[in-house]
Amino acid sequence: MTDDKMPLAHLGLERAIALRWVLRDIKAKRLKLSPVSTVDLNILTELGLIEMRDGVPVLTNAGHAALD
Repeated sequence: MTDDKMPLAHLGLERAIALRWVLRDIKAKRLKLSPVSTVDLNILTELGLIEMRDGVPVLTNAGHAALD
């Protein structure tokens, strides 16, 4: 797989798995049930996997690709 498909790999297995779950929660709009930490949002934003729209995190194209 390319780095585009594994943008979380450099963070370690447990952290990458946790952040993939955050991406899934954002995609499914489950943030009220599973609040996301500011640290996680910052990491995903820096990696270009999410962006904030009206204060709500949404997946970017790279974020969708990371889950495929």
